[in-house]
Amino acid sequence: MRRAQIIGALLVATAALGYASGPLLAKGVYATGTDWLALLAWRFTLAGLLTWGWLVTARGGRAALRRLTARQAAVLIGLGMVFAGNATTYYAAVQLAPVSLVALLLYVYPAIVAVGAMRVGRPFEGRRAWVALGISVVGAALTIDGIETGADPIGIALAAASPVIYAGYILLAGRASGERPGARRASPSAPTAGRASGERPLGSTGAVRGAVSEVPPLLATALMMLGTWLVVAALAVASGERVLPGQIPPAAWPGLIGIAVFATAVAIQAFYAGVSRLGAARAALVSTLEPVFTVSLAVLLLGERLAPLQVLGGALVVAAVLLAQTGRPASIEAVVEREA
Repeated sequence: MRRAQIIGALLVATAALGYASGPLLAKGVYATGTDWLALLAWRFTLAGLLTWGWLVTARGGRAALRRLTARQAAVLIGLGMVFAGNATTYYAAVQLAPVSLVALLLYVYPAIVAVGAMRVGRPFEGRRAWVALGISVVGAALTIDGIETGADPIGIALAAASPVIYAGYILLAGRASGERPGARRASPSAPTAGRASGERPLGSTGAVRGAVSEVPPLLATALMMLGTWLVVAALAVASGERVLPGQIPPAAWPGLIGIAVFATAVAIQAFYAGVSRLGAARAALVSTLEPVFTVSLAVLLLGERLAPLQVLGGALVVAAVLLAQTGRPASIEAVVEREA
């Protein structure tokens, strides 16, 4: 297993842990009477401010901003607007349906990405990754099996729409950043022009280039969050949602801040950096650790108990991730956010 693969897998696993905390924190926010749209408005307001502040203070961040082209900015903001479709359906579903059911439906997306990548991106290489994908999907289902899942039909419909939108977003992001079927791995000796936030080269070059292939991750996520925020803010204004600070219950703020920092700003950065090392399809597979983390956090924080099948499911997901990372590495330059 190559060092880049190990680092990439650890980054995606870290992102999965951050994302797993999102729906649990959201349930606490909803309990205060705060609606999902207000939650998202503050999620991307706080996370956006944090990310932009991080960008302008990071070494090389302002220089990267000056090098940004109008086309790159438009593509990244547009991707963020597409991502808003996933964020809104996911968090609206969490408000209307049990977290376990929403998580189960969401994790159809790695399979959609894997199949879609065969046509428009860099597909899995070899049989091992496909076997690992099958094991991880079964494991994710077993991890959530047995939990109470009575749900509003609208919540189920929103939860079913979320993975389709998210898979399309990932494939679009990979395409925009240069991922193509049969694309070759970038040379490890490719020149660089400094680093942003210590994650990857600011100006790394590769065999395949796309509209955003040379935009550093911190700048890319800042622009995507701006696009997502624009859509969410427009929806909040159009619906008359109560989103002013004084209209948010004080008890909701700890959860909102936790979602903005850990389940958004930090998690998106970690996922982006992981995808750039693993490829979209393989990173999506590693991210199936998220339901395992979600259930584990529910056990630790909410006192829930794990059934034997859930323990088996978690073990299968971990085994699938390890199996996938022992195969041949896939490498792309992709810009990817996450839903939770």
